[in-house]
Amino acid sequence: MARLPRLYAPQIPQLVQAEFAHPLAAVSDPAPVAELNQLLAWLEQDAREHKVALHGWLLLNDRITLLATPPDALSLSKLMQALGRRMATRIRHGRVFTGRYRSALIEPGRWVLPALMWLESLPVQLHYVDKAENWPWSSAAGHTGLHTRNDALVTDHNDYWEDGNTPFARQARYRERMGMGLSAAQSLRIQQALFGQWVLGESVFLARLQTQASRRISPAPRGRPRKLVPAELNRPD
Repeated sequence: MARLPRLYAPQIPQLVQAEFAHPLAAVSDPAPVAELNQLLAWLEQDAREHKVALHGWLLLNDRITLLATPPDALSLSKLMQALGRRMATRIRHGRVFTGRYRSALIEPGRWVLPALMWLESLPVQLHYVDKAENWPWSSAAGHTGLHTRNDALVTDHNDYWEDGNTPFARQARYRERMGMGLSAAQSLRIQQALFGQWVLGESVFLARLQTQASRRISPAPRGRPRKLVPAELNRPD
């Protein structure tokens, strides 16, 4: 089966994930501090060079996950390719990623904050840490107000800004959201969109986006179209 072209629409954020062909370390091993810090420095440099607005980011031992709005159809691909080249030169020789990175378009106003929470909660779900903000290589600490070490890397999405009138209010509200967590249904929809490389959104948004996106935005119906029998062909509407 031919692989789908990259899905893109102007000014629409994307959830992106690339898995390493060879993890930097096992989850049970000490964190590979030097490698993750180097990756973070490269991410900041390449995001700035390609003008990709990062709303959330996460570096784990085995993957990179981003929530970002690119300025055009090619910028995210260029960012991921630049990171891969740097890793192949300095950290891992040979193949860097398991394959193409996965991505999904995310509906603003409805799914951006859930996607951000899903991304930043991965270190907890995968048993790296007990609280998302305790993983140093993530945007979670900045969004919850624990520290602002890497705030320069983040361009907060408007959905995050509208969650409070001050930075403290936004951070407090985001802590509340993270404390409540996502429902199983929300997490499943995010994963299905990301791994299927489709759009995560509701029907009105999908209908509007269909005319703007670079390709179809949802899976085609399974199977071949049903053949009509002669009686059906001659039946009046």
